[in-house]
Amino acid sequence: MHAHAGHIAENRDTSETTENSSVVAVYNTHVEAEEAIKELQKSGFDMRQLSIVGKDYQTEEDVVGYYTTGERMKKWGGAGAFWGGLWGVMVGSAFFLVPGIGPLLAAGPLVASIVGALEGAVVVGGLSALGAGLYSIGIPEDSIIEYETHVKSGKYMVITHGSAEDVTRSKETLASTKHQGVKQHTCQT
Repeated sequence: MHAHAGHIAENRDTSETTENSSVVAVYNTHVEAEEAIKELQKSGFDMRQLSIVGKDYQTEEDVVGYYTTGERMKKWGGAGAFWGGLWGVMVGSAFFLVPGIGPLLAAGPLVASIVGALEGAVVVGGLSALGAGLYSIGIPEDSIIEYETHVKSGKYMVITHGSAEDVTRSKETLASTKHQGVKQHTCQT
């Protein structure tokens, strides 16, 4: 009986092998990131497959708090209106204090990846929690270092997740925005 159960698990693992892709676009300002997100919405991209990460500059100067009410998250301080508008359309949102990077706000599926990396203590070669979350969605280490540097300097990452077809379409949309770079990553899981 036990061997049979193991055999079923093996079959399930192989049948669930899928290609997951991500497109990462980097923006200098939250205004540019917001415009990109609006373009994705207009193109029909599923907002549940979108993540954004950015540093919250105002944390040290202003009182910043956040709370959830049902599925909505509310926040004060910094670019509160920008982030507040995103909480309603994205899956998952969080505030992280990442050593070496600082206060980060994140929304979308990447939040679960970061939390999973933190809870599982999955730290890859000295990567931060953000880096470990990015690594777990298939972003290669050399790109992670580049993205962490962008976020550390106050830029925003907009990330689309999904099938190769979905993210290829999102890449075309993001390529027409005021980005500082758009890159597609594919991961077999």
